[in-house]
Amino acid sequence: MTIALERAHNIARVLVEALPYIQRFQGKTMVIKYGGNAMTEQALKEGFARDVVLMKLVGINPVIVHGGGPQIGDLLKRLGIASEFVQGMRVTDTETMDVVEMVLGGQVNKEIVNFINRHGGRAVGLTGKDGDLIRARKLLLRRDAPELKEPEIIDIGHVGEVESIDVRVVDMLVKGGFIPVIAPIGVGADGRSYNINADLVAGKVAEFLKAEKLMLLTNTPGLLDSSGNLVSELDVSRLDEMVRTGVIHGGMLPKIQCAVDAVQAGVRTAHIIDGRVEHALLLDLFTDEGVGTLIKRR
Repeated sequence: MTIALERAHNIARVLVEALPYIQRFQGKTMVIKYGGNAMTEQALKEGFARDVVLMKLVGINPVIVHGGGPQIGDLLKRLGIASEFVQGMRVTDTETMDVVEMVLGGQVNKEIVNFINRHGGRAVGLTGKDGDLIRARKLLLRRDAPELKEPEIIDIGHVGEVESIDVRVVDMLVKGGFIPVIAPIGVGADGRSYNINADLVAGKVAEFLKAEKLMLLTNTPGLLDSSGNLVSELDVSRLDEMVRTGVIHGGMLPKIQCAVDAVQAGVRTAHIIDGRVEHALLLDLFTDEGVGTLIKRR
């Protein structure tokens, strides 16, 4: 067999393996949280855009929610504005919030839209302000310490949590053949803008859209056990045990909790996927092996 013919046979095998998944997911909505290395390395950005366009072309409805922490930090540094974090959250005064909106709603959002459109898709950028998509309320952090008589409540400025999602504008775009790209900026009842963790927004958008899958791209292979081995599947009933034993800890804890909350609210499955792997979305959707950690109910 010639090299060219062998390559053609390999392509045919890949398509045959993908066919039942394409049939199964046709017409379904997939909410993708996009961030980390996949959003900063050129080759991965190109690959992500192609994956999303292919998903749309075979009848799947991708909805993207993106982060942008490193880009925000870079611009703040160039402007001479110090970054301060409390419990992993960026302290966001009015000046910092202006930068957050500029970076998330402008620079990052439009770059993602541009990549997708250049590869043949029809993407439309949104923030949570558009169509009253994301209603937010101020997030107040709580600090417990032995020396405190009662918990300390910490105000970190324009940082919010999701109060409600109105998905009508997203539904309209999806039905029109567009790919929504959402920046995680919400608006409060007082009209103020709030920066919200992109994982949390993605989970809530998936919940309100009744999505088939929530896919969270990360900078790790997925959830690792105490021996450093990948946990390929996690039933939500095991969450408390894995937190108690320290298997789920640190930055992975809020990500897993967000995925579990979405699944318990009706999203069929959630996936923690290594965004550093080329074509990670397609590998997870269309192959028997998949990648990362699958989270599901029994």
